[in-house]
Amino acid sequence: MASFVTEVLASSGKLEKEDLSGKISKMSRKVEDTKEEVCDMINKRYNDFLPSLQSSEELMLQVDAVSKEMDTLKNCIENEVQNVHVAVAEYTKLKQQLEKNTVIITMLGHLKEFHSAMEEFNKALLEKKYVDAANRLERARKSVGSLKRWKTSELPLLSALSSELTVQRENLIYHLGDEWKRLVIWKLPSTKEPAGEMSFLKVELKLSNACSKDGELKPPTLLSSVLQALAIQGDLQHKIKLFSQVLLKNMLKPLVMYASLSVRVTEQQGEGTTLALQCLEESDEERCAPSKVYNKLLLVLKTLHSHLLDVSIGDKKLSAILGELIWEEMSHTIIHECLVHSIPTNSSQLEKYNTVIKETEEFEKSLKEMEYLQGDSTDLLKYARDVNCHFASKKCKDVIVAARKLMTSKMHNTVKITPDSKLRLPKLPAPSSESKVKPESLKEEVTMENSKQLSAWSLRLPACRISESVQQLMELALDTLCEAVGSSTQSALQLFFTVRNIFQLFYDVVPTYHKENLLKFPHLAAIQHNNCMYLAHHLLTLGHHFRNHLPQPLSEGVATFVDMVPGFRKLGAQCFLAQLNVQRAELLERLSTAHNFCNLDDEDNYTAASKAVRQVIHQLKQLGTVWQDVLPVSIYCKAMGNLLNTAITEVTAKVMMLEDISSEDGNHLQTLCQTIIDEGPLVFIPLAEEKKNKKYQEEVPLYVKKWGTFKELVIVLQANLQEIVDRWADSKGPLALEFSSSEVKNLVRALFQNTERRAAALAKIK
Repeated sequence: MASFVTEVLASSGKLEKEDLSGKISKMSRKVEDTKEEVCDMINKRYNDFLPSLQSSEELMLQVDAVSKEMDTLKNCIENEVQNVHVAVAEYTKLKQQLEKNTVIITMLGHLKEFHSAMEEFNKALLEKKYVDAANRLERARKSVGSLKRWKTSELPLLSALSSELTVQRENLIYHLGDEWKRLVIWKLPSTKEPAGEMSFLKVELKLSNACSKDGELKPPTLLSSVLQALAIQGDLQHKIKLFSQVLLKNMLKPLVMYASLSVRVTEQQGEGTTLALQCLEESDEERCAPSKVYNKLLLVLKTLHSHLLDVSIGDKKLSAILGELIWEEMSHTIIHECLVHSIPTNSSQLEKYNTVIKETEEFEKSLKEMEYLQGDSTDLLKYARDVNCHFASKKCKDVIVAARKLMTSKMHNTVKITPDSKLRLPKLPAPSSESKVKPESLKEEVTMENSKQLSAWSLRLPACRISESVQQLMELALDTLCEAVGSSTQSALQLFFTVRNIFQLFYDVVPTYHKENLLKFPHLAAIQHNNCMYLAHHLLTLGHHFRNHLPQPLSEGVATFVDMVPGFRKLGAQCFLAQLNVQRAELLERLSTAHNFCNLDDEDNYTAASKAVRQVIHQLKQLGTVWQDVLPVSIYCKAMGNLLNTAITEVTAKVMMLEDISSEDGNHLQTLCQTIIDEGPLVFIPLAEEKKNKKYQEEVPLYVKKWGTFKELVIVLQANLQEIVDRWADSKGPLALEFSSSEVKNLVRALFQNTERRAAALAKIK
């Protein structure tokens, strides 16, 4: 072969076409022979697995020699082609054949590269040089990739090479995983155990740094080699992700969630470092303070950093890779399991919260130094710095929950309210924006003062009873408004509108939640009426008291509750009127059993009528007792008067409908009506002291509209014709004031027989 090349090089530059063609043909045959020998060797090595180390080395040398001759011949031919213009077509054909041979030689070079890389890989793997092994395997992969790009590649051979590459990659990953398990050892509780605080006491993480047998490398050299090899093979992210998930679930999160858990770090010479969770018996706190949480987490992360994660992978530290995987979930846990509960419940404690903000800043600073964190500000620090907003939100939530609890509590626990009762309004600081009033304006105000002053009883609630829960609700609203004073604009707005929401919630919840009881129990209906009037009364001036002490726009008139007053008054009135309608319906139902007060000479009819009257009186007395000292006196008297008026109006109407009243019937009717007249005023007992009720019992005509009419009816039932005519007195007497002439005539016709005297009396009634 060498003589052949020498002859080519020794030529004068004017090669004969026939000689050149012959030489190229001879070269092509040599190339084909070499290709067959190489493919046969590769097949035996990677497909048939036959050992042929010596022959393969000789073959590789042969490939190199042929390759050099081809390069020389190629250069020679290219030079000749440039000078020969006559045989362009033939030379082009020869060149194409030469390029084909060049492609084959290139493929053979890739096969050689693959073989060399795999040999070096096996050697590096045995010596535990994992980075070198990973690099050689990557080089072999690129060689196979280059072979796949040629369409003329031998497909069976490529399949064998790909399979070998896959097997060896998995072999490397297995060895790397085995080394990782020896360096990082987890001890976790059984999945069958119930999840809870005590189960985490079995969690343990051991970071081994012992020198293994046979003089193997010590960490961090071995660790760095393993991690870099994993990175080269693209498996590092998956391995660290699995580690981060176990770390979060079994160590970091429990340390945040359980105040009694802490971490114990022990170092044993020659064996490694162990992190284990332990329980603090002296800890009785339900939630852990942020400073303690930060200290526990830093202890874990610093230990991991110094013994495991302080390794550079390319241009990035391993701690940075782990930080990207755990930070979002860890910060979310810290916020919702720790910082949320550390938010103050009182504005006076807000200044002390600056300590927590500084602790959070120091925590993040430490994480950045260890490269767990990148960037300037995170959600954790933003949350801690936005304490005013979170305070307002937490306060609003707590206030609404407390308010709803009060609204759904029992209403019958009451407190006495008197005209002298006042809200315990706090002493507020003078508003800074308020300008000083000039003496001239004070003088002007004095001169403009009206000589007529309001009564001392103006804007005072009458004596009554309200639910204790409503009084507490008003105190809750006052406390919340006090928190708004001095707060930021955003917080003040949130707190103020939360107070409005409290009252709106009362308006919506209480009538619905207590609906059945408000209709069933008159006592509760009266209390609900008072509750609404009490709230409406204080809502008139509540906004005015705080307005000047709140930031804009609240101080400019937005801070008012006056618009809610009509709604509360209407709510209270509707509730009590609904109860009055229930009582009125019961009175009428009882009177309906009196058989229309007819034929009272029949013993059964009289008994039924008498029973109905007694039941009406008893019902009114019961209501009088139930509402006593609960309703304001004026409301009490109006309500009792209205119900008594309903009863006597019904009795009067029934009597006026009778067409024939015998003497005995008249006596019975008079007896029943007289019972109502005698006992009716006695149902007016608004006050607990009996002596003070006499005044209201004497004022029955003021509250019972038809009282005079009913008394005249009783007189007529026992009067003779002349007495009736005298009480009519030509339409000017007391009888004429209560009844019309037609009603009196009908009554006379029912009471007296048809005689000349009756006719004469009827003639006078007109």
